[in-house]
Amino acid sequence: MTRPRTPSFSLDGRRALVAGASSGIGAACAVALAEAGARVTLAARRHDLLAALATEMAAGGLAAGVMALDVADTAATERAVAAAGPFDILVNSAGIARHAPAVATTEADFDAAVALNFRGAYFLTRAVARGLIAAGRPGSLINISSQMAHVGGIDRAVYAATKHAVEGFTKAMAIEWGRHGIRVNTICPTFIRTALTERTFADPERRRWVEEKIKLGRVGEVEDVMGGVVYLASDAAALVTGAALMIDGGWTAD
Repeated sequence: MTRPRTPSFSLDGRRALVAGASSGIGAACAVALAEAGARVTLAARRHDLLAALATEMAAGGLAAGVMALDVADTAATERAVAAAGPFDILVNSAGIARHAPAVATTEADFDAAVALNFRGAYFLTRAVARGLIAAGRPGSLINISSQMAHVGGIDRAVYAATKHAVEGFTKAMAIEWGRHGIRVNTICPTFIRTALTERTFADPERRRWVEEKIKLGRVGEVEDVMGGVVYLASDAAALVTGAALMIDGGWTAD
């Protein structure tokens, strides 16, 4: 018998694009990929925050480039990706939350969430895939989705709808692009402690709801996502596509 060997988690020599890298989960994913050896391009609208992160990473021996990018602008996104690519890895963490009771949803909030969380994610994923297909290269495309793509939530009808949509196109793209060696997956975190969740955690009733749902008894930290993104980006996940990696502390186990 030939002794099996664990596939490599190393990302040496691979190029990664991380959208939404200016803060929170996106920034953590960028650091994780760089630590695993990838050459990372940080992308977001807030160029000053990207530059600060790149400087901080450089101080730790991690090289990262910066790209000003508004994922909601499809034409500009496609031009930027075509000019800078191809990228072997995509992590799309760009997104917004416009939480409100369903009966109080405004068209402006609905349109903004759909434009970035769904439409923007769709065309960014397509743009990176086009570059890989044209170059004849395999790749790993990862969309940061949410546990709310699999359950409902208070005041989250629009947000949940956009994340359900991400799960749907991820599966369809995985089917279409498998023959090119392109894997497409999602990561579905629970409530992670970031600037975007401060409002939820500041509300005692909402915080109690969150903590009661998470079976491990604590909210998430950005570090909880970092191992998962390296796994999906690496050869260790070579047979994983069209899947949703739940990092939810058991929320969706019910």
